[in-house]
Amino acid sequence: MDRFSWCSGSNLSVFPGEIGIHQQGSVRIYDGDNKTTFDSGMLKLTTHRLLWDDLQQKDRAIDIPLSLIMRTEEQAAGFMSSAKISVYLHPPQPNKPPGPSVSSPYTYVRFSFKNGGHSEFYNKLNEQLNKKAWLQSGTNVTEGRAPSKLGPRGVGIVGIERKLEEQSKKRGDDINMAFKDLDALMEKAKEMVALADKVASALEEKKGSLTDDETVTFKSYLLSMGIDNPVTRETVGAGANYHKELAKELGRFLDKIIKDEGGMMALTDVYCRFNRARGMELVSPEDLVNASRQFEALNIPLRLRSFDSGVLVIQSISHSDEEVIKKTKELLDDKGSLTAEELASVIKLSVMLAKERLIVTEQAGKACRDDSVEGLRFYPNLFTERSS
Repeated sequence: MDRFSWCSGSNLSVFPGEIGIHQQGSVRIYDGDNKTTFDSGMLKLTTHRLLWDDLQQKDRAIDIPLSLIMRTEEQAAGFMSSAKISVYLHPPQPNKPPGPSVSSPYTYVRFSFKNGGHSEFYNKLNEQLNKKAWLQSGTNVTEGRAPSKLGPRGVGIVGIERKLEEQSKKRGDDINMAFKDLDALMEKAKEMVALADKVASALEEKKGSLTDDETVTFKSYLLSMGIDNPVTRETVGAGANYHKELAKELGRFLDKIIKDEGGMMALTDVYCRFNRARGMELVSPEDLVNASRQFEALNIPLRLRSFDSGVLVIQSISHSDEEVIKKTKELLDDKGSLTAEELASVIKLSVMLAKERLIVTEQAGKACRDDSVEGLRFYPNLFTERSS
């Protein structure tokens, strides 16, 4: 936060040639990993600066020159966290105007987007960083405003800070080069997945000296490398069309997996496995839920289901509650009683879904519970059996 300076939030033309580019509301600033009091403000992007404006307190606005930004990173939203943009910064200039912090242990800040819009802001920010309009206009954004009240600069300190800035810039260049290498690796990974498809098809046509088991195993190794050409907003557009195409991709991905899982998977498990297969093109939890809601309209044999407890699952339409209740009742009769942990161990399922199976069986009148200090345990419902 020591790179920020106090400014006027309404003035987007402080420097010659400066114009406003984009803005997004409900943005919080983090100093490194720590929350700050700069919460739910309007984040504005100009050709020269990033500016955060507190809409509740008109005199509380801060900005930072784009020239101080070394690189940026985008972080998708999680189940309990908002999407974020991380901005890695050069050391503060010695003649920087006063700001909200004199020093900071961090070399980066993060902007948390509570109401979305981070991807568009991230793209526009990188566009301005590439254009470097502050250089084209001949403006030094660190010296183009009112003089600092901190007094004259010391030559010795300036020399040290300039040396540190040069070292920081070199590290930034090295990091950017590393990310270019990573991009090249991802492109090569797509080629490898395409090659895996071709090899798998060839194995299917000419099994030859390979046994059926070896062929199947080899194909599974190759095809587990990931999803080739995953759906993105850049390729299919944003909004409803993106969620429809994402739903189709998700349906193809889960076709065999959900059968192996007994016809039902917790949405959290689907989220992890789907994103793992997509590589660097991660989807947010919100996009996954919206895509899952498209299954019925697209005639995909899957459904998003919410249990009474609030647990979300993706379920095959061939998955029958009656069959689940029948099998769970048989296990209760055989074991005498079961906890969710015990049932999960028997049927190789997560404890969360095992508990939901027991609750569904209870709601159907085929089981009853004993909730004691030892935990929740389910028994066969002898009351209904004897009455019948």
